Amino acid sequence: MCGIVGYIGHREAYPIVLKGLKRLEYRGYDSAGIALYDGQDIKLSKTKGKVADLEKRLVNEISTEGSVGIGHTRWATHGVPNDVNSHPHYSNSGNLVIIHNGIIENYESLRKELTNRGYTFTSETDTEVLVNLIEDVKTKENVKLGKAVQIALNQTVGAYAIAVFDKQKPDEIVVARLGSPLAIGVGEDEFFIASDASPFIEFTNNAIYLEDGEMAIVRRKKGIKVRKIKDDSLVDPYLQELQINLEQIEKGGYDHFMLKEIYEQPNAISDTYRGRMRVAEGIIKMAGIDDNLAKLLNAKRILIIACGTSWHAGLVAEYIFEELVRIPVEVEYASEFRYRNPVIHQDDVVIAISQSGETADTMAAIKLAKERGAFVFGVCNVVGSSISRETHAGAYTHAGPEIGVASTKAFTTQITVLSLIALKLAERKGTISNSDFHYYLQELERIPEKVKLALESNEHIKLIADTYKDAKNFLYLGRGYNFPVALEGALKLKEISYIHAEGYPAAEMKHGPIALIDEQMPVVVIATKKGHYDKVVSNIQEIKSRKGKIIGIVTEGDETVKGLADHVIEIPETIEFLTPLLTTIPLQLLSYHIAVMLDKNVDQPRNLAKSVTVE
Repeated sequence: MCGIVGYIGHREAYPIVLKGLKRLEYRGYDSAGIALYDGQDIKLSKTKGKVADLEKRLVNEISTEGSVGIGHTRWATHGVPNDVNSHPHYSNSGNLVIIHNGIIENYESLRKELTNRGYTFTSETDTEVLVNLIEDVKTKENVKLGKAVQIALNQTVGAYAIAVFDKQKPDEIVVARLGSPLAIGVGEDEFFIASDASPFIEFTNNAIYLEDGEMAIVRRKKGIKVRKIKDDSLVDPYLQELQINLEQIEKGGYDHFMLKEIYEQPNAISDTYRGRMRVAEGIIKMAGIDDNLAKLLNAKRILIIACGTSWHAGLVAEYIFEELVRIPVEVEYASEFRYRNPVIHQDDVVIAISQSGETADTMAAIKLAKERGAFVFGVCNVVGSSISRETHAGAYTHAGPEIGVASTKAFTTQITVLSLIALKLAERKGTISNSDFHYYLQELERIPEKVKLALESNEHIKLIADTYKDAKNFLYLGRGYNFPVALEGALKLKEISYIHAEGYPAAEMKHGPIALIDEQMPVVVIATKKGHYDKVVSNIQEIKSRKGKIIGIVTEGDETVKGLADHVIEIPETIEFLTPLLTTIPLQLLSYHIAVMLDKNVDQPRNLAKSVTVE
């Protein structure tokens, strides 16, 4: 949820921490703060609002000098967004300062205990409780900061990524993680701390990703010492070379990251299948699949667990796997999965999908599935993320960094990976013919060019957005493979424009939602010529007879729907199971333009965060 940045080294910390916060603002943006050590004392400035608000305020409040600093962008959990609840937080003595991502679930009992010992609290946060718990341990046990952090964390219940600084130990920062990501950039006599690598990519390509339950003492001159929080055992950290570059995390001339990422989809899709799909040879090579082929082919059932947009990609995969591979598939909300005592068998395969690879609910579901003996396969975008390490095997999407909170290229690259897996299994299982397999590979290879053609409707979609930007409700309808796309289209509109929208199977409209339709209701209908076309046309006629405003997503050259709809947006023709890769494009653009016209913060919609690392 929140974004963490830290620096200790030979440079001025302030510009590094500030720029890092701007890059991590997608993770949390209801408040922000920075603490700097100037050689004598810790100077702190924080405020409700954006990082830009902090920047304006900070230069008038504190000196920006110092080569040690930590910063934080907050997504509120405990306590409303305000100046006091913003991070960083001091301990009562003022010697310690902390930033924290996550939730300390037993903070109330800890707070009562500390209050009884004479500690006072100015905020409503669990984080202020944690920093004072660390100070209490440090004082009572007469131990150094690192040991105090370890003892304190063993008394907490919950999830966290933290960075703690003690002005009495000015050459070190102590960090720890459980359930929330934390990366340490390693440079020459300098170290960078962040929730992901984007804040330090221009300074170093080398990073250590802490594993769950690990802490590190990051020290100038002496390097990094990593230990297990539970038993204090030493860990030999793995230094990883980063694969992202600065260009990928900048806007590149686009007005918003979301628009940039929509337009990156042709390359993101081709990057995702490049090296895996050899069309001329008729081969799909995926190490995570090839090494576990027997488990996958012998699965009695596939369980797909995910949240949000990834759940919608999983729904598309359900249709693809059942049609091509003939294995029964169930798609579960990860947030509900482990709380309903699910039936899991050892011959089940669980596919966990997450853009960030850090989604807390999905991580919890993975752990439960593994405990029950299922084989767990991960699909995520972030190399080195928790899900990539926790699953038995997996496949990365190669979407590149996705900064906009509302997922776009994550959705299409997830469907691409899942399509590759289904095709590989279907070919090996013999549930599709060899000629169909080759044809499907050729058609998937053509998808990036067809996405480019779909993007050419942008100006036309902008006109449609202007017509309906003031609508209070939208209905999205689709059938078969495009029912999940209707759900995803409605979610995108809700996320960034705050207009109420619902996605439905088109045939279900008569079972309730049709009561909502009148001349004020825009209805987006996905009506491609592949799959249930005549049935969808009948649904469109039902809407038209009730004076609903119809926006049709149609296959190029369609005349029937064009004669019925108020507006049509054409997409190129493709085989049915690949249509979601095209039909979702105009829905992303429609949501984007409506939100821009309503002057909404497209990249950072209210109340949302990119990486949901708390339950």
